[in-house]
Amino acid sequence: MRIFNPIFLFLTGLLVIPGGFTYDVIFAGIPYPDPTPDMEAKDAYHARIASVFYESGMLMRVFRAAPDLTHCDKG
Repeated sequence: MRIFNPIFLFLTGLLVIPGGFTYDVIFAGIPYPDPTPDMEAKDAYHARIASVFYESGMLMRVFRAAPDLTHCDKG
């Protein structure tokens, strides 16, 4: 019995990417036309968090796909 199913990693990556997009829209959103330095710092902070969501989601998808690329059927 397998404890860890690699497809779970791929599906989690598919869920993390839209989660990052939602976080980006809600918290970083569209910047104000003339923001104060404090507002710019908050937007940059939330944009960095959203990028972590994007990058981790993509890495989960890539690491799930990697075993499929190296698999060779000896049939």
